[in-house]
Amino acid sequence: MTSIGANPGMVDWNLAVATATRLVRPGPEVSRDEARAVVAELRRHAKSAEEHVRGFTRMGTEETHDTPLLVVDRPGWVRANVAGFRELLKPLLEKMQERRGSGPGNAVLGAVGGKVTGVELGMLLSFLSSRVLGQYETFAPATRELPAGANGGGRLLLVAPNIVHVERELDVQPHDFRLWVTLHEETHRTQFTAVPWLRDHIEGEIQSFLAETDVDPMTVLERIREAAQSLAGGRPDAEEDEGGRSLVELVQTPAQREVLGRITAVMSLLEGHADYVMDGVGPEVVPSVEEIREKFQQRRARGASRLDMALRKLLGLDAKLRQYRDGERFVRAVVDECGMDGFNRVWTSPNTLPTKSEIAKPADWIARVHRKPEA
Repeated sequence: MTSIGANPGMVDWNLAVATATRLVRPGPEVSRDEARAVVAELRRHAKSAEEHVRGFTRMGTEETHDTPLLVVDRPGWVRANVAGFRELLKPLLEKMQERRGSGPGNAVLGAVGGKVTGVELGMLLSFLSSRVLGQYETFAPATRELPAGANGGGRLLLVAPNIVHVERELDVQPHDFRLWVTLHEETHRTQFTAVPWLRDHIEGEIQSFLAETDVDPMTVLERIREAAQSLAGGRPDAEEDEGGRSLVELVQTPAQREVLGRITAVMSLLEGHADYVMDGVGPEVVPSVEEIREKFQQRRARGASRLDMALRKLLGLDAKLRQYRDGERFVRAVVDECGMDGFNRVWTSPNTLPTKSEIAKPADWIARVHRKPEA
């Protein structure tokens, strides 16, 4: 395995990968020939999905799709995401390292803390690695293991064992399910390749969020302790709606809440748009799409074990499910009112992205972006 960084610093990234790889659940049993066939089929579906998505969304050209497709296993997904996290969190971790200082005692504490954080991150990634079907990863720098587009784009990841696991769990037609999944993920690749400013905009918002992070260790620990007590119902003075928030939402400053509102809006747009496209293209090219959609929605709604549901709440994954629903309703309402070309004005600039309130009230976005100039 390629080393992700010689100096672990605040986070031991190599230990995060090693921990996740050690703890990750084994994938479904498939023979070597079956595995090769799955990989080959996913590649074929991604190519055909690219054409379907471009035609339906009227976004991008063949030349803009210069980002590679990587069909990976669970450890491969972990390595890609650790590389992305390391790049994205670099400014924050450097600031925390400077705040801590470079004395001998601090160096020892830093090494121990980095290992603890690496283990914790690895545990979370091992949990997530068996649940993600695909992802457009855009932040990790290009390497031989993680090639990227010539214009600084990312790469499309399809997690083969998870796709096979879910298609078996749902008892659906494998070929149809694999194409259906690639339609969703291919939409994300189209979003980022056809809208050149989107990646930098999202990274800028995330960096704004991280820049507001209180880097005093004692304050952060206290925030986490309060968050855990609130989630467990142990804070009698907690606001009524606070018990439903995730740990990520609770550890925030007021300025972060503003940034998070903008990030939530754009992520709702991206996820909802992908779901809308998947459902729009699906009936023409996926014969059993209605059965797949119904079973997949039921799976999303019921979750898995109590532990799984608790972790979803803690990590804010239940908020991600709301993003699919709210975003899809926004896209559908705008397309119904303005057509696909009218909806595509959303990609004009950061100023035409919907706000969090506009996601809930599409008419407000239409009025703002499509309003007629005064005579």
